[in-house]
Amino acid sequence: MKLFVGLGNPGAQYAFNRHNVGFMAVDVMAAAHGFPAWRKRFQGLICEGRLGGEQVLLLKPQTHMNESGRSVGETARFYKIPVGDVVVFHDELDLAPGKVRVKIGGGVAGHNGLKSVTAHLGNDYIRVRIGIGHPGHRERVVGHVLRDFAKADMEWLEPVLFAMSDAAPLLAKGEKDRFQTQVAHETRNETQSETD
Repeated sequence: MKLFVGLGNPGAQYAFNRHNVGFMAVDVMAAAHGFPAWRKRFQGLICEGRLGGEQVLLLKPQTHMNESGRSVGETARFYKIPVGDVVVFHDELDLAPGKVRVKIGGGVAGHNGLKSVTAHLGNDYIRVRIGIGHPGHRERVVGHVLRDFAKADMEWLEPVLFAMSDAAPLLAKGEKDRFQTQVAHETRNETQSETD
């Protein structure tokens, strides 16, 4: 079994924040792949289903971003899911809007959700980094990530969320490179003018 975690903050006031793009990613996956209703467990919301031939548990921690690791750690321990089978979807300031990159381990670049997950799980989980762009100045970062996506952002955001959902069975099979390639291919028209 794989554990796919979307990072975000619970509550309607945060629902469309850039920081909540991880929640959005697993929400689209759950709907598109016919997962059952979310239920409360492990300080989060979970639902279980299949992506391709793989059994996958989707999780949205409800602890607020900076304590996400409590929910992730509890879920992984209960289901005995090894750290290498945990995939975390999160917003990434250092990527242009709409770019998606997959990596294993590495630094957390000041991301409080990743910091918490690493503290509770170790570092060797898979990260799906969803580019939201950088506001240009360090002091503007908090305002940027906690601001809702603009209407114009929907032109790239929706195609990216649906492309990740379409390619999710590849990720569930452990085919990280093919997942990244397929997402890039599906969204190329929306993001071809962007640079890394």
